[in-house]
Amino acid sequence: MIHKSSLIKGLIVLVFMLISTISFAQQDPQYTHYMYNTLSVNPAYAGQRETLSVVGLHRSQWVGIDGAPQTQSLSIHSPLRNERIGLGLNIVNDALGPARESFIDASFSYTIPLNANDLKLSFGAKGGLHILDTDWSKGRFRNQTDLAFRDNLNLISPMIGAGLYMHTRKWYLGLAVPNFIETEHYDDFEQSVATERMHFYFIGGYVFNISETTELKPAFLLKGVSGAPVIADVSANLWFQKKLTLGLAWRWDDSVSALAGFQVTPGMFVGYSYDMTSTGLNNYNSGTHEITLRFEVKRVGRILSPRFF
Repeated sequence: MIHKSSLIKGLIVLVFMLISTISFAQQDPQYTHYMYNTLSVNPAYAGQRETLSVVGLHRSQWVGIDGAPQTQSLSIHSPLRNERIGLGLNIVNDALGPARESFIDASFSYTIPLNANDLKLSFGAKGGLHILDTDWSKGRFRNQTDLAFRDNLNLISPMIGAGLYMHTRKWYLGLAVPNFIETEHYDDFEQSVATERMHFYFIGGYVFNISETTELKPAFLLKGVSGAPVIADVSANLWFQKKLTLGLAWRWDDSVSALAGFQVTPGMFVGYSYDMTSTGLNNYNSGTHEITLRFEVKRVGRILSPRFF
């Protein structure tokens, strides 16, 4: 039997070794509701909610800035009958300036129980397509005479990713690489198409019982890519009566956020967040809005009980 503390220490050491060799610019879409949209971060999460789960998300970033990011995502995942295997589908549409990027991938996970105290380790893999379309007739590129902006692009690239997800009913840790293959993406800072480098995602969270009716879940997401600083997202959410969620989040050198959510029924959750930019961009936009809807289906012979993660 694998000892719990040894596994945790090993995973943490591995993560910090990776972080010490990488440093992140926003190439992949980012989410304030990463704690509800975990499949988009880690394929090993497929099936971990123990029922069919469908999550839709819309994000309008930096409202008021022309061409600012607009992101929509849809994830569907479920365990199979033996509950060790999970399958998932993730679709993302990300628009930024003259570019639109689409991500379509399928995930597979396999879960191994590690001890009798509900500790489990899940291995995940995913494969799919990344599609980049540009329309240089939009915005400030409309009257460009540079030859580089004359021909619109339509590029399709394969994606292969993998992840690990260790968890109990009270806490979780996950490490993932969404895509091992270098692809092309639109870089708004350089105003050109550039190579998308390999990203590393490290997530974690813990649920504290404050009282019989209140739970607290602090969580984090670290994102790294070669050649740029690590980005850290930290959040804390309170859950009242397994119905109402209120929280705060902070993204390193970027924004602070307020989050709220409501469990409308055992199978339906709706969440909203507002990000206030903490950089110089704050003078040019009215914030970022994000809406999440989650639907879950009761499995035959089981009670559908709302869960924090």
